[in-house]
Amino acid sequence: MSTASKQHVEVVVIGGGQAGLSMSYVLQQAGLNHIVLEKNTILHGWKHERWDSFTLVTPNWQCDLPALPYDGDDPHGFMKGQELVAYLERFASKVNAPVREGVTVKQVVTDEQGLYHIATSDGDYTADQVVVSSGGYHIPVIPRMAERLPETVHQIHSAQYKHAAELPDGGVLVVGSGQSGAQIAEDLHLEGRQVFLATGDAPRVARFYRGKDVVEWLDDMGYYQISVNEHPLGSNVRQNTNHYVTGRDGGRDIDLRQFAIEGMELYGLMTGWDGTQLIFEPNLNHNLQSADDTYNNINTRIDAWIEKQGIETDIGPSVYRPVWQLPEERTRLNLADSGISTIIWCIGFRPEFSWLDAAVFNGQGHPKHERGVTLQPGLYFIGLPWLHTWGSGRFSGVRQDAEYLCERLVSYQQQRDASQQQAAAPLPA
Repeated sequence: MSTASKQHVEVVVIGGGQAGLSMSYVLQQAGLNHIVLEKNTILHGWKHERWDSFTLVTPNWQCDLPALPYDGDDPHGFMKGQELVAYLERFASKVNAPVREGVTVKQVVTDEQGLYHIATSDGDYTADQVVVSSGGYHIPVIPRMAERLPETVHQIHSAQYKHAAELPDGGVLVVGSGQSGAQIAEDLHLEGRQVFLATGDAPRVARFYRGKDVVEWLDDMGYYQISVNEHPLGSNVRQNTNHYVTGRDGGRDIDLRQFAIEGMELYGLMTGWDGTQLIFEPNLNHNLQSADDTYNNINTRIDAWIEKQGIETDIGPSVYRPVWQLPEERTRLNLADSGISTIIWCIGFRPEFSWLDAAVFNGQGHPKHERGVTLQPGLYFIGLPWLHTWGSGRFSGVRQDAEYLCERLVSYQQQRDASQQQAAAPLPA
């Protein structure tokens, strides 16, 4: 494979979000020549794929990006969307990464010498190593049944939602009760819209417990330092749905039962459409109870930690007791009679790595790796959920992941350079 017309760098980083920029920062410190390829603009998802009332669900002090840990005056608060974007722009300015924006990677292959060939919309490159930092949330998931729903129903994915006022008048069905679904349902509810929520198996967590943010308690307990290999679920934890909670208005619980008291209609898992009615599993009670059990279990573990450490608190242990009980399971909803004019699909994303020609993926299209290091020499991932710890896909753990990977890249580069020098050396006379 000819490399004559291709620009060569030691490392190509694919993706210009916080993970890619963090990787660039440590590579600069290590002196590795690299470029960052971003198909949109840097930090695109944070700037353009969040709703207007979005806030962090983790406290600001957990923002620990290289070169710029949280620099505001409210470490225990929760940055709103525009505040977060401003913080990330300051971070990007500090990093000053060699980014090439608007460049789509079309294909990545390796040759017999282990050299990477990267074909892009802006020319071709070669590299000794490649770091994929594009995350794992690429293709919005919308089920095929959406194609059969009436054209009069406005359908969007959670990544497209901005605010209630942009939606047609009428009720809104939110499908999915993970972090995005629960928070979007709350946003619509607070705006006075009639909300129908199709729940899933997402767990919930208290915002504050016994006088302190639950995140802070869990951090004290070492939860966020547990590696994926130490976790009881092992690598299966990567498939877990995040707990729903919010940082809105200073932070609070999200209690779907309370929403039901206030008029939100709750259903179980949505499974189909028969041409007239939406069909749901009769599992709403199970979903709510399971979420509440997780909520109480986490608080119980905090109670045990407080007792073990001999910590004195002004607030004693408590147990969440449901304020609303399900009268009966409803498995069908007539779409025309309901007044629903909009459906927001909040059921996640799927990965899309078809451009990467490497035997490092499992049957679901997720990369197989050990702390971001794959079995293919010179190929790495960063920014994935539970890459190493809970914080790997967030702002609290990406710095440690970048530093770890950088050590591997430096070592590999030294070995590769030494091998090439040896191969190019003249034979002894």
